[in-house]
Parts: sequence; C-alpha cells; structure tokens
Amino acid sequence: MIIKGRVWKFGDHIDTDLIIPARFLNTSDPEQFARHCFADARPDFASHVKEGDIIVAGVNFGCGSSREHAPLALKAVGIRAVVAKSFARIFYRNAFNIGLPLLECPEAYEQLEEGMHINLDLVRGLIESEDGQTLTVEPIPEFMRKLIEAGGLLQYVKGVKGS
Repeated sequence: MIIKGRVWKFGDHIDTDLIIPARFLNTSDPEQFARHCFADARPDFASHVKEGDIIVAGVNFGCGSSREHAPLALKAVGIRAVVAKSFARIFYRNAFNIGLPLLECPEAYEQLEEGMHINLDLVRGLIESEDGQTLTVEPIPEFMRKLIEAGGLLQYVKGVKGS
C-alpha cells in the first residue's frame, strides 16, 4: 500500500473543532464536512486540497472531541493519510475505523516541507520525499491495513460476513 501526495503542514494540538468546526455538524453528509474542513484555520484549505494529499503535523493531532466527524472530513476532502508526531487516542481509533491511515513519525514535521510530494509505504513503514529523504516509521499492522483496504471497519465487517 503506497500513498502518494502533496504535504499540508499543521502544528501541535490540532483539535477536532479546528478540523471541522462544530457549527458545521448539523448534517451527516461527508461532502458538507469536506467543504468546511479547516474552515477557521485555513479558509482556502478545502478548495485547494487535491485527492491523495497528506497532512504532516506536530504532537497530539486530533485532540478534543471524540466525534468521528473530524477524520470523516479529512477523508471526504481528499486527504489520504496523516503523519504526525503523535495522535489523540480516540482520533487514532476513529480514523482507522473510517479507513484513514495514520503514521506516527517524530521527524517528519521538521524534515518535510509544505507542498513537497511524498510517498508513504504503509507496509514497509517508509516515507520518501521528492528531495531524496527517507524516514522510517512503524509499519501499519496487517489487520489495520485490512481496515484501510476495505474502506473502514463497517465495510470490513460487511466483507467478512459476506465471505
């Protein structure tokens, strides 16, 4: 599983209300979440993200509310992975439950620049940048990769029952 995309950088303690402000949660439509992703932090974010882009962030990404709307908004806007120094635990679980891969890499925030293109190898645990850097991360465990491949926990369970 290789994800290729352009880097968007965010700092430390990016909470779920910053990812998708609460005033936009009066719907369950992921397309609405996508339109308002990072509306307060970067009003032009949703209109400039390209399918496959990757967020690189500091510590405690996804802190705050336990709602799953934040990873849904990221996935709906086109983000295909998040690399951070660390993640809030509930956000971490919610992201994998909806099929959004997360990688912890303490060096990525300092070494990767916004706008550069990177490749994430989820099986081998590698981040390769366009300038030749290679960062090593813990590979995503096989079961969690199966969740990602299925599109999330619900689709995975449906597939297992259908087998």
